[in-house]
Amino acid sequence: MYIRLSREDGDKQESESIGNQRKIIERYLKEQNLNIVDEYVDDGVSRNYI
Repeated sequence: MYIRLSREDGDKQESESIGNQRKIIERYLKEQNLNIVDEYVDDGVSRNYI
């Protein structure tokens, strides 16, 4: 499972975006009878450099 922080969530401990994404993915996997092998949460902020 790969979950990425939404920029709108700012500096919250665990963002609502991450929690919501986790629930959606877990529900989908359960419906498809699939198992979670690992979880990666990218809660860093990407920066674009020119």
